[in-house]
Amino acid sequence: MALITCRDAAFGYEGNTVIQGVNLEVHTGDYLCIAGENGSGKSTLLKGLLGLIPPQQGKIMPGEGLKTNEIGYLPQYKAAQKDFPAGVYEVALSGRQGSRGMLPFYSRSDKQAAEENLNRLGIGALRNRCYRELSGGQQQRVLLARAFCAARKLLLLDEPAAGLDPLATSELYRLIEELNRASRIAVVMVSHDIKTAIAYASRILHVQGEQVILGTPDEYAASPIGKRFLSGGGK
Repeated sequence: MALITCRDAAFGYEGNTVIQGVNLEVHTGDYLCIAGENGSGKSTLLKGLLGLIPPQQGKIMPGEGLKTNEIGYLPQYKAAQKDFPAGVYEVALSGRQGSRGMLPFYSRSDKQAAEENLNRLGIGALRNRCYRELSGGQQQRVLLARAFCAARKLLLLDEPAAGLDPLATSELYRLIEELNRASRIAVVMVSHDIKTAIAYASRILHVQGEQVILGTPDEYAASPIGKRFLSGGGK
């Protein structure tokens, strides 16, 4: 049974449809990359999968007992996120907040997860720094650590490499693949870097106001729209 199933789903805001005709299933261990031009509905679809916006039509159905506290989510990095009045460790640890239930305090395993993910992302030495004093790239890694802490079954990432230099970006993709393969956590990622996505993803979903193609990287690369994007014709 799939973690999430979409059937003829459409999503948008205030009655305006942004993306429609979405049919897909996300299974344990999947690595799905969502590609498409700017404004094509990629981020809107991700919010729909997360349940932040309801479908305007069609259905989106969680399965396999998937709970919201088992999903890690990294939204697009925005300027408003630069001023969190908290320490790096506290921001990462907050990713475990949904799993605490009625407990008033974080558990030892919660704290261990925060430490491990900060170290995994190469920012363990920053744990006692104030988040808003960090560079944009460092802040993005802290937010990724928070998303990693929250992810038990599913990780949703919206342009996770934003603000990272090429070396850090390469390492980030390696870490996401490691998390996907070793822990079998399903990954759904919006990315403009389609060439890198081809190297790591198990499936590619291309959207253009509607679902255009859903297939393997090889199938995508052989399609007309895939060829155009991989040759640099897409944005």
